[in-house]
Amino acid sequence: MPDHDAVVVGAGPVGLLAACLLIRRGLDVAVREKREGPDPRNRAIGIHPAGLGALDAAGVGDAVRAEALALRGGDVLSRGRMLASVDFAEGRRVLILPQRRTGALLAERLEGLAPDALRLGCAVVDMRGERDRVRVVTESDGAREELTASLVIVADGVRSGLRDGLGLSWTQRPGAATYAMADVVDRSGGDRARLHCEPGGLVESFPLPGGMRRWVLREDGQGLGDPSAFRTAIAQRVGAELEADPAPVVFDAAQHRVDRVVVGGRIVLLGDAAHEISPIGGQGMNLGWIDAQRLAASVSASGAADLSEFARRGARAAGRVQRRARFYMSMGAPAGGMPLRVREGLIRALGAPLLRERTADILTMGRL
Repeated sequence: MPDHDAVVVGAGPVGLLAACLLIRRGLDVAVREKREGPDPRNRAIGIHPAGLGALDAAGVGDAVRAEALALRGGDVLSRGRMLASVDFAEGRRVLILPQRRTGALLAERLEGLAPDALRLGCAVVDMRGERDRVRVVTESDGAREELTASLVIVADGVRSGLRDGLGLSWTQRPGAATYAMADVVDRSGGDRARLHCEPGGLVESFPLPGGMRRWVLREDGQGLGDPSAFRTAIAQRVGAELEADPAPVVFDAAQHRVDRVVVGGRIVLLGDAAHEISPIGGQGMNLGWIDAQRLAASVSASGAADLSEFARRGARAAGRVQRRARFYMSMGAPAGGMPLRVREGLIRALGAPLLRERTADILTMGRL
């Protein structure tokens, strides 16, 4: 008999949520994370309605609502003109909460459900499928340990070493660009996102809880990791002056997808280990949560599962989300002349009354 019904590799937001969902279904779950502590980085901030539904299923939705900022809509501008304005209905609002805080709430929830489930500083270095179980090899402080499970969930991120060890293909999908991002003090308040699809490149502005605001700029070799260059680019593109000095982080947005998310019927890849989604549009973490919820619904009380339908639905959803992300990225590329005018016309059409509701549905990850 296996030691556990399930082992989750990775204690990021997706791995933690998957663990909580499975424990709530009565499974014995162990979580192993190679980091010694929580991830301190400010990464994803948007929680879409479907993602919030998964958080509710894990029992942490109310705690997230209590701390998050509810985004009521978004405005798209170019060259100082409003092109489209989309409102999110009460039940379709996007919540804004930094990932490190969402992860902390999930970790607290896991601790309440199963105090001994999570072990930090414990890396999974190997796994092999057997007839009725998966054997997992972990390493902590130089010591190795083996444990077995009916199901193993690999949620160890976009640079997953286990994915490579399983011999899976990591195929690049269309959509790639470089961006600079900074969270700065902002006392202007507000509960709407502003997206500037400017000739010089995208400028995104999102309100954050606690009097902060996130700025994201298309980089394209302009050296926007420098605070002065970052401030200057915002002033030149949209005429805004930051209230505080930024500390920009430059990152590459790319898209990849694994060829199989289920290996041998007992190993499942979730989240960034299964599909890298451009953060423009804020869909990657939420897609991981949606997949985790679907996976939990497919697993029996013993950890056994028929994962064929889960894999099919997950592949369709990942393809749809990556196409949307590619479109969002194209709308923020530097442009001029006729391409810029065509783009502005398309954005106006998507914000027109006839399409506005459908556009809001797509922006909030509907129809997955």
